[in-house]
Amino acid sequence: VSDASGCSMIALFHTGAAKFVQNLLPRARKVVCSPLSAGVLKGYSSIISRKLASHGFGAAMAAMSSFPPQRYHYFLVLDFEATCDKPQIHPQEIIEFPILKLNGRTMEIESTFHMYVQPVVHPQLTPFCTELTGIIQGMVDGQPSLQQVLERVDEWMAKEGLLDPSVKSIFVTCGDWDLKVMLPEQCQYLGLPVADYFKQWINLKKAYSFAMGSWPKNGLLDMNKGLNLQHIGRPHSGIDDCKNIANIMKTLAHRGFIFKQTSKPF
Repeated sequence: VSDASGCSMIALFHTGAAKFVQNLLPRARKVVCSPLSAGVLKGYSSIISRKLASHGFGAAMAAMSSFPPQRYHYFLVLDFEATCDKPQIHPQEIIEFPILKLNGRTMEIESTFHMYVQPVVHPQLTPFCTELTGIIQGMVDGQPSLQQVLERVDEWMAKEGLLDPSVKSIFVTCGDWDLKVMLPEQCQYLGLPVADYFKQWINLKKAYSFAMGSWPKNGLLDMNKGLNLQHIGRPHSGIDDCKNIANIMKTLAHRGFIFKQTSKPF
């Protein structure tokens, strides 16, 4: 089995659903010989359907049949928020670091990583930054540094099985800024290495344009509008933006779109 849904399918047949059908067969054979076989079999069919549903079989089948299998086992949805002002301050520093682990088979969120980050070059947030992101000073004061947060990201990735070479995962961002500009530039400024898993990603804007045939100039707002989706939370909240990205991805997947890497190798 080559796609990510296959393993779950095989496991399912070797658990409760398969055992139930096996136990039911002797009774089904007796019924076939009865004059009332047609009606009784219909009843057994209903019982089988209910029992399989109780084992999660129906939900798993619906999830796998509703859209084609993706190329990745997991999508890691990421959206930074960073220090900012008008005119822009330099260097910008990440102050919110959220990641959603999205199952590539069901397109449902399985796990969340979310931390705020203490800026060190410009430790005081500007009024413009707070108004834009909703992040107040007390949310970043005393929080871990970027180096510490990156270490915790790596621990989370390991705990979630995402560092296993046999598990295919890729980051997804709304634009290229997060992983092409923001993270590499801040890591360079601080003398920190950038993990290899941050060096390839899917730009949701490009994916949406491939799927829908139009470029979303206003990012998530345009994509939600184009797909008739309600916007989740507040714009420029990192964790809320991640939820919107995940929702858009799920909708596109259900329409048959298969996500591919859009970034070029470093």
